[in-house]
Amino acid sequence: MAGKQNKSDASVPLKLRLKAWWEGYDPDDIKKRLQARQPKPEATAASAPKTDKPKRLDAENLDPWDEATVDIAQYIWGKGFCGPGGPDYIVSLSKLLALSPEMSMLQIGASLGGPARVLCDRFGVWITGYEESQTLVDKGNKLSKMAGMEKKATLEQYNPNDFEGFDRKFDRVLAKEALYTIEDKAAMIEKIEDKLKPGGLCLITDYVLSSDSVLGKDRYKEWVVGERLRPFPVLVEDMTDILKRNRLQVRVSEDISLQYIEMINKAWAGADEVAAKLAKREDGTVMIQTLMREAEFWTRRKKMLETGDLKLWRIVCNKKSGGPSMMSDW
Repeated sequence: MAGKQNKSDASVPLKLRLKAWWEGYDPDDIKKRLQARQPKPEATAASAPKTDKPKRLDAENLDPWDEATVDIAQYIWGKGFCGPGGPDYIVSLSKLLALSPEMSMLQIGASLGGPARVLCDRFGVWITGYEESQTLVDKGNKLSKMAGMEKKATLEQYNPNDFEGFDRKFDRVLAKEALYTIEDKAAMIEKIEDKLKPGGLCLITDYVLSSDSVLGKDRYKEWVVGERLRPFPVLVEDMTDILKRNRLQVRVSEDISLQYIEMINKAWAGADEVAAKLAKREDGTVMIQTLMREAEFWTRRKKMLETGDLKLWRIVCNKKSGGPSMMSDW
């Protein structure tokens, strides 16, 4: 490994520390024990504590995605992906959308464009993805160009809190773990419905609260602080009510948390192999530090799902064809 390891990390092998996270040990407890054994290191830029304020992408906040974090994400989740769900999962998830080359799709939370390119390649659909991070948009568009899909899987940067609306109509909509970071969900759903063609389908997967009582729990507050962007999860009942008020009929509503947890575990099971590859790089020390931060990040999310405080929910809905609302629609 290039450079020197932090003294507080040196006495415990990386593989053991990564394994401890996924078997339920508290990373903070490990750090405290290590600190008790070793002299307290001088503060450096690399070891400085992270801000305790959740971030939003606006004029006053920096993009939470940097080069190292994007690289680590792809090491863990696969090229073009920033989270759980590779090509096979994306195809399976989208089967009910009945995609075809004649269709256009709007994607909210496009990240690096991996899901969009998978769907373009498999079904020929034309996708425009909207993403808050300019870093992800720039890198995602480069990946689309490399894949010969620069016109079929395009990404655009946007700010959901200061956004007038989409500029064209779409046959389908995909929002993969994207709405929970948007505070005014009703306004975003209204904008989505406005550009979804009559009879069009919308697929949503998102983090939702299991109950209102979760908001008062310490582990929920810790999760909020540790997220890249401030989360605003709601109850699934609240989400479906918003959809119904916007002429979107819910056809599928199901908890897919267990499948999601399995995907997280499977991806991170190979983290020690990733660390071994990173150690050979010139910037190995920085990259491994980033890997460890990402491990902590996903551990917090996984614990929230395992306790049932958060759930990963899948919703498929369609836009009504038009005409006056009927009581049977509610």
